[in-house]
Amino acid sequence: MAAISLQGITKNWGEAQAVKGIDFEVKSGDFTVLLGPSGCGKSTTLRLIAGLDTPSTGNIRIGERDVTNLPPAQRKIAMVFQSYALFPHLNVRDNILFGVRVRKEPSKHFETRLKRVSDILGLSHLLDRRPGQLSGGQQQRVALGRAIIAETPVCLMDEPLSNLDAQLRQEMRREIRALQQQLGMTMIYVTHDQTEAMSMADQVILLRDGRIEQNAPPGELYAQPASIFAARFIGTPPMNILPLSATPAGMVIDGSNGPAVLPHNAAEEWQLGVRPEHIRLVERGIPAVVENIEYFGADTIVGARVGNAPLLIRVPGQLALDAGNTVQLGWDESNQYFFDKKTGLRRHLA
Repeated sequence: MAAISLQGITKNWGEAQAVKGIDFEVKSGDFTVLLGPSGCGKSTTLRLIAGLDTPSTGNIRIGERDVTNLPPAQRKIAMVFQSYALFPHLNVRDNILFGVRVRKEPSKHFETRLKRVSDILGLSHLLDRRPGQLSGGQQQRVALGRAIIAETPVCLMDEPLSNLDAQLRQEMRREIRALQQQLGMTMIYVTHDQTEAMSMADQVILLRDGRIEQNAPPGELYAQPASIFAARFIGTPPMNILPLSATPAGMVIDGSNGPAVLPHNAAEEWQLGVRPEHIRLVERGIPAVVENIEYFGADTIVGARVGNAPLLIRVPGQLALDAGNTVQLGWDESNQYFFDKKTGLRRHLA
């Protein structure tokens, strides 16, 4: 398998800069996700790795080779797009074999490779069907088969599940991850969906406005967010970010009478972060007024207000609460975070 390295990558479209100096490495055999909102540069970065676009500055290495200026065909990669790009007039067999035939690879191994791929993906009984006779999930498997049969060390995927319904996306997430681990491929996967990133990746590269906001394993991205953006992009519902005010007793949530969340006064521009699932209803704590309740079966999302700050609380099961009720909130100090209001960066207590 092959490692991937990007150094000093930028991409300009006229005066607009889509990628603004990106550096990262993907270990051989790892599943890495490029995550971020629309327009953050993740698909452009993937296209640069694939050779579909050329970087304005910087270099790209795949394995031991500098591929910065090589065409896609010479990079030894496979790619799966958001649109499956299947040929409607060809059956499944010919769609899967299309790439290897175009590259004029030795045909004597085609059937062996086709059998292996179709068995792995459960397509053996569908080889004579055309795309129009397949479900969305089956079409996605054909697109994966066309990538796998190339037997390249690197596979790139650009939002491959966005056209599927929620249940099928969940099934395909598990299948793609299992497939990547089974084959040992180095994979870079683009998505805006945090669930896909957190459930599939070895490493998540969170992008924002053409730059890397944080590069970390999923667990670290959740537990140790580097900024307000990272803290709120990961987690459902997102992390509560609460303004603080200084009082003689320490820092309290703005507009409240305490108790203090910090026993000493920090800079006024600090903000408190706490995830909804880390907040508990307690007998004595921080008073909050319930504003709304949403019941989802396994858990309940409570919208409340502490002083001038709205916040969300995620608790298991169903609660006997009504709007206007006063509740007491608490959480462990290990589950609270502090951020600089001006820079958005996380601040650490001395």
